[in-house]
Amino acid sequence: MEFSSKLLERAVNEMAQLPGIGKRTALRLVLYLLKQPPEQTLYLSNALTTMREDIKFCVSCHNISDVDLCEICNNSARNHKIICIVEDVRDVMAIENTNQFKGIYHVLGGKISPIDGVGPSQLNIASLISKVKQETIDELIFALSSTMEGDTTNFFIFKQIKDLNIRTSTIARGIAVGDELEYADEVTLGRSILNRVPFENSLKSS
Repeated sequence: MEFSSKLLERAVNEMAQLPGIGKRTALRLVLYLLKQPPEQTLYLSNALTTMREDIKFCVSCHNISDVDLCEICNNSARNHKIICIVEDVRDVMAIENTNQFKGIYHVLGGKISPIDGVGPSQLNIASLISKVKQETIDELIFALSSTMEGDTTNFFIFKQIKDLNIRTSTIARGIAVGDELEYADEVTLGRSILNRVPFENSLKSS
């Protein structure tokens, strides 16, 4: 792709690094911004800069937040004795959109994947185990995607807490095997949360 401007080329190359954005789409977006009033681009760049510099991760659950303790963890109306374990913040958003879960979350930041060089130490697992041991927790809900990596991560965590007096469950398989939570429709995901099953049952059926 030939560019008449190095500045345009640089902007397109940077935009094309975003997931799902190819060079042609990046060019279309950059040209769209060029047609807008200058302040429109400034608003966008300022929003991105401020987000990158000021955004925080909740000290308790690792969800994205504007303050040290996120709104969910800071909400006394939530059931803090039930923790839903998810892969990333997109899963928190997906489950919250169902309005069916009233507990709190723990964001792992990924899944165990030896092929990709991701081990337990690179995830927020240690803080979860520490929380379970130090606080009064009634139930852990495993809500990772039903992939090999998701199941491996679930089982690793289960082994760490199996001797504690904590109920463990997993979302019902209304979510197809291999599917990511963020792509599930709200009704299906909501029912999967409400109709969760004991984690031990998932081990027997796998």
